[in-house]
Amino acid sequence: PGTRDKIETPTPSSAAVSAQMRRMPRRDSTGEVRLRSELHRLGLRFRKHLRGLPGTPDVVFTRARIAVFFDGCFWHCCPDHGVLPKSNRAWWKAKLDGNIARDRRNDKALVELGWLPVRVWEHEDLHDAALVIKDLGEVVPGPVTQPFPGARQQAGDGSHPEVGVTPVIT
Repeated sequence: PGTRDKIETPTPSSAAVSAQMRRMPRRDSTGEVRLRSELHRLGLRFRKHLRGLPGTPDVVFTRARIAVFFDGCFWHCCPDHGVLPKSNRAWWKAKLDGNIARDRRNDKALVELGWLPVRVWEHEDLHDAALVIKDLGEVVPGPVTQPFPGARQQAGDGSHPEVGVTPVIT
């Protein structure tokens, strides 16, 4: 584990905004729980928040070596819904760019360990996302070293992939 670059926290624009940001869950968000419910409904069994893997994935299929991250549109800069706040704009840009860079580092580290990182946007249809993940588990019997049929290549500019359940292949 390397050192993390900390960004100095700006002064909150209001007490209400500060309180709202403190209430944001880091794990077990409503969407993440719903995704896990859909996966479970399909008969899939998994581990949650497995420590020891880069990025501590939200859902982990250990046998298939698939690590699923449930990405919020704001925090991970969704190309369709990600919007920079108007106050403290420079701080937020640096913060969100740092989140994207961390995601890319974690994805790369997972691939180097033989895992398939999969990212699901919070606005995705969770049943469809669960079906895609189930199909990935059936297609990928062991460590992933080659792209598989139907995989979309990750954007090479450091931004997140296009909207959709996207296996990250590097």
